[in-house]
This record gives sequence, structure tokens and C-alpha cells, in this order.
Amino acid sequence: MSRMDDVDKIIAQWNRERPDLDVGPMALLGRLGRLRERLLREVEKVFSAYGLNSAGFDVLATLRRSGPPYSLSPGELMGQMMITSGTMTNRVDQLIKAGLVSRTQNPDDRRGMIISLTPTGFDLIEKAVAAHVANQHRLVASLSREEQDALNQLLKTYLARLDNADQ
Repeated sequence: MSRMDDVDKIIAQWNRERPDLDVGPMALLGRLGRLRERLLREVEKVFSAYGLNSAGFDVLATLRRSGPPYSLSPGELMGQMMITSGTMTNRVDQLIKAGLVSRTQNPDDRRGMIISLTPTGFDLIEKAVAAHVANQHRLVASLSREEQDALNQLLKTYLARLDNADQ
């Protein structure tokens, strides 16, 4: 039996104070929330080492994984990153100031723009993504490969069911 953690203590308090409520889901969601916060802190440390935050990394990584010429329209970027146009504009503006991306007119659409990795941005994301992947391996290393696979499948199923319930 594992030792009691903070979530167990919270659940015990609610069970004592409100025995009429089934607070079981609170344990699962509480742990998922705490895990998310912990993982975000660990991921941000790596991004910070490269002068990035998660928002900037996300733009650079999306452009990099799009393949040559590492360019997308703002609409394509928004679609792949699932963010609003205002958020996208702010992120891109910051990366332009840092010399990591450029914004040029779309040769196929005179009204449209293209966002592209600069050579500096390409070099930075190559290093940052390698460090990010190594960090991800570190963060899951305490789980066996089988545990990682099982947890991944369970979370995938859970997320799909939540998504389907929203439709």
C-alpha cells in the first residue's frame, strides 16, 4: 500500500465532512491537475534555458515539424496550434523581434502572409526540441515502458470520450 499523499488527505477531509458526497473523482482530477502543473514547471525550465517559453516553443516547433520550407500561413499555424488569431499575432510578433521567425507576403495570395523560421530560429528549435525530448524521457523514466503505454492508452481513451461527450 502506498503512503497517503496530499490528495488522499483532502479526500479524507471531504469524506469526514460530507460523507453524503462521492468525492472519488476529486482524487483522480486532483492528481491529474497536480501532475499537469508539475510537468509544466519541468518543461518550462528547459524552454527557459533556450530563451523560450511554451508559447514561443510551440510556434517554432509547429513550423519545424511542418517540413521544408518551414513556413505556414497564420491560419495554418492557428489551426495546428488551436489558438486564436490575437494570440497568434502576439506570439509571432515576439518571435519576429527575437529574429526567430519572419513574416512575408504570401506569393500565392497578395492579401495573405507567410510565417517562416529564420536560420537562427531553425538552429534554436533544433537544439530546444532535442533537449525537450530528452527532458520528456527523464520525466517518464520512473514508469516502465509497459506502464507508460498503459497510461498513454488510458488517457487517450479518457480524452476521446470527453471529446465525444462534448459533441
